[in-house]
Amino acid sequence: MKTYMAKPGEIDRKWYVIDAADKTLGRLATEIATILRGKHKPIYTPFVDTGDHVIVINAEKIRLTGNKLKDKKFRYHTGYPGGLKSIDYRTLMQNRPERVVEIAVKGMIPHNRLGRQMIKKLKVYRGPNHPHQAQKPEIWEPRGC
Repeated sequence: MKTYMAKPGEIDRKWYVIDAADKTLGRLATEIATILRGKHKPIYTPFVDTGDHVIVINAEKIRLTGNKLKDKKFRYHTGYPGGLKSIDYRTLMQNRPERVVEIAVKGMIPHNRLGRQMIKKLKVYRGPNHPHQAQKPEIWEPRGC
């Protein structure tokens, strides 16, 4: 028997909608990362992007457990000397809750060219509406969130 290797041209991609309301951030992010990588498919190949597109709605209603809202910080660098900035997650959730989900998922996919290709298939929206109705997305119910 030969091992099956997926080729980029023969991958069938679907669109999924995930409602983030009252879901735990980390558990939801692992589920999203699994779909983006394509690990939920039998044709999964580690060096080929076999994943699907994911639309996350209601990002403003996501839950962070424990004291993460006040203790956890998001750090970034502006590129200038002394440009290390940090912002706590309470402020980040008020201003840009979409970014919280994107950061969590980005940390769970490969940090290389393939990962950059995968993260482009993630669309996160603050409220319940999204502009991707034409793609006919299916509803994905996360397990264990």
